[in-house]
Amino acid sequence: MFGLTVLVLSARGQAGPLLRELIIRTDTARYALSRHTVLVQQEPHLYFYHRQNDETAELLLYPTVWQPARPPRLRRSADFVLLDSLTAVDSQYYRAKIRFRDLAAARFLQLTFTQASPDSVSGPPRTQTVPLLAVSRTTLALNAPDTELFVGEEKVFELRSNSPQNVRTTTDWTRGQDIDYRISQENGQLRLHVLPTALGPRVLTVRAQTERPFLVENGRRLSYALAPLRQDFMVKASRLRFLSADKKEVTLDDAARRRGVEIILDNGRSFELKRTYRLEDQEEPGGALMAELFTRQYLTNDRVLCWLRVYNTHRQTEGYLYLKENDQARAITNFTISPKTSISSVQVRHRGGDWSPSLAVNPGETVDVRLEGEALQKARLHFEDLTVIPSDSSVRTEAAVVYRVQVPVTIDKRRITIFNAGLPTGFALTVKEFQRPHPLDFVAVNFGEGPRVLNRLNGPVLYSRVISDVVFSFNPNGLDTDNQLYGKQFLTFDIRTQNSKGELLELRTLDNVVICPGDNSVRAAFYQDKLCQVGNLSLNNLLSARKTYDLDDWSTIIITVRHTPGQYQESGFTQKLELVLKRRLKFDIDVSFPGGLLTKYRGESSYTSFGGISLAMLGQLSFYHPEKINRLRPYKIGAGFVALNAFDLSKNGGNRDLGLVVLGSVYPTRREAKLTFPLYLGGGYLLSTRKPFFLLGPGIGVRL
Repeated sequence: MFGLTVLVLSARGQAGPLLRELIIRTDTARYALSRHTVLVQQEPHLYFYHRQNDETAELLLYPTVWQPARPPRLRRSADFVLLDSLTAVDSQYYRAKIRFRDLAAARFLQLTFTQASPDSVSGPPRTQTVPLLAVSRTTLALNAPDTELFVGEEKVFELRSNSPQNVRTTTDWTRGQDIDYRISQENGQLRLHVLPTALGPRVLTVRAQTERPFLVENGRRLSYALAPLRQDFMVKASRLRFLSADKKEVTLDDAARRRGVEIILDNGRSFELKRTYRLEDQEEPGGALMAELFTRQYLTNDRVLCWLRVYNTHRQTEGYLYLKENDQARAITNFTISPKTSISSVQVRHRGGDWSPSLAVNPGETVDVRLEGEALQKARLHFEDLTVIPSDSSVRTEAAVVYRVQVPVTIDKRRITIFNAGLPTGFALTVKEFQRPHPLDFVAVNFGEGPRVLNRLNGPVLYSRVISDVVFSFNPNGLDTDNQLYGKQFLTFDIRTQNSKGELLELRTLDNVVICPGDNSVRAAFYQDKLCQVGNLSLNNLLSARKTYDLDDWSTIIITVRHTPGQYQESGFTQKLELVLKRRLKFDIDVSFPGGLLTKYRGESSYTSFGGISLAMLGQLSFYHPEKINRLRPYKIGAGFVALNAFDLSKNGGNRDLGLVVLGSVYPTRREAKLTFPLYLGGGYLLSTRKPFFLLGPGIGVRL
C-alpha cells in the first residue's frame, strides 16, 4: 500500500473555500479532505496510499456553492492525466477520473480547481489548490544464508523490498562499528555490503532510510526510518584476499622489466605507500619471483596505483600470484605475464589445398594465412591493403592464429607486409599473377576455311584442297573475366607430318609460346612481358623439309597443342589437330596382264575363244571413298594400249594385235593382297586389222 499526506486548501482573496469536500477514491480506499490530512512543513496535505506509480483514482468534488452554469474546472499538470472531465452527478457533486504519473518521483504534487465568480461576469475566478502526498508502505528484509565473515573481507548480501526504488542507497561505509556496512542498488536489486572489523560473534544492525516518507502513529506523523534489521554473524580471522587488477595481461619486455607498467589494485587501504612487495608463484617462502609491486598513490573507491615490474612469464591458468611482505603472503591476485609477440613461421592455404610455406597469393583470391609464434593471442595483426573476412573456422591461440583474407583484384603491390600493432613483422605475402590453364577455346586455327576454334575440332579433318599454310591465331580477350582470372598461358606445339603410308616426314616442337590476357582484363597492366606472343603463328615458318603446300595426297599434318607442364601446379589442357589432304580421284599409269579375254570384233556374230595372256598399259582414274581415309573404291576407268596375246609365241600366233582401248575394271579392296585378279570390260580399236572390238575378261595384277 502507498501512503499520502493531506494537503491544506488555499483560496486567497476569496470569500470562502471553493470546495466543501474533496474525496480521492482508489481501488482499495477513500480519502477525504476533511479527515485524511497531515502537516508537511506546516501545511496540511491530503494523503492517500498507492500501490502503483501510475495509480488511477477517482475525484469527487463537493463545491461550496452549486452553480450549474459555472462548473469548477481542474487545471492541467505534468503529474497526472485527466481521463474523464468533471461531470455533475445529481446536482450534488462532480466526478472525474485521473491517472498519476510516476508517483515515486513526483514532488510538490497538488490539484488546482478554478470556478467562475457567481457575483459578476467580470469578477475574478475563484481558485483553490489542494496539496497531495502520495505515501506507501515500504518493507525491507535481509537474506543472509551464510553468517560466516572474515576480518577485512567484504561480503555482499541480497536485500528484499517491495519498493527498492524508495530505499536510500549510499556509497559511504559506516564507521566505528563491529561490522561496517553500506547499501547499494544494481539493476533494480538492493545489496548490503558488510565489512567486519572485530573477531567473535557480532550483531549487525542495519538502519535503512527511505526516499519518500511514510505515516506512523496512526497517520499522525511522517517518518523516513525503516525498522532496523538485525543479523548475527561469526567473524573469524582474516584470510588471503583476492585483489583484482585493472590489467589482465602484461607484456614481458625491456620496458616492463626496467621501468615497469602502471597497474591499479583493489583494497588499496591495506597497502603502505612507497613500499615494494614481491609477487611469487607459491604461498610458502622461496617461490619464484614473478614480479615486483611498488605502491605509489591511493585512489578513490579503495584502490591504489602501483608500478609493476615483471621478470618471468605467467599464465592465469597456472595458478594465483601471491603478494608477499617479508616472505609472508598478504593477498593473492592473478594476471597473465606473457612474452613479447613474435612470429616464427607463416603458411598459406589456398581454397581446396593444403598448408604451404609458399607465401604467394593471387589477385582476387581468398586464402587462409596461418601465423605461428609466441603470444599471438594478444597480437594486433594487420595485412597491408587486404580485407580480413570473419570465419567460424578461425583459430586464435597463444601459439598460432589463422586469418582468412581477401586479396583485391586490383592490388598494385608485389609484397603485402604483415604488421603487428603498426610495426612490420618481417614477413610478407608475395602477389603472384594467376597462372592457371585455360581451356583452349582462345586458340583458333586457319588452314584455308577461315579461323576455327581449336578445341571444337574433334577427330581428323579431311581437306580436299591444297593447304597453303596452317596459321594459329589467339584471342587474348578470351582469357580473363571479371569473375575468373587465369593469367598467362604457356603453350607447347608438337608438329608431325607424315605421308600417305604413315611414314614420318618431319617432327618439330615449339616450346613456351606465351599468350597474355588482353586489355579487357583488370590485371592487363601487370601481364606486360616481352615474351608475350604478338600476332599469329605460321606452320610453314616452322617446317623446313616440306611445306604444307608441297605435301602429297593423303599426307597428314598432326599438331598437338598443350599447356607446358612445368608452368602450372595442375594438369593443363591438350588438343590434337589432325589435317588429312583428302582427294576424290587418283590418276595413275597401270601395267597389267589380262588373260583369257573374250573379244568380239565388228561384223562377227559371236565372241572369240579365250585368248592368251595380254599386256595392257592404261592411264586410269581411281575413285576414293568419301568417308574413309585413303581407301579406293573397287572400280577404275582408264584408257590406253592393249597388246592382245602378247605372250603367245606359237607359230600360228596370228591373233596378236595392238589396240587402243577404254576399259573399266573392278579390283578387290583388300589392302594386304599382293596378287590380284581384276575384271576388265571395255572396247577399242585394233591398229593392225583396223577394226573396233569389245573385250571382257579377267586379268592378273601384281602389287609391289
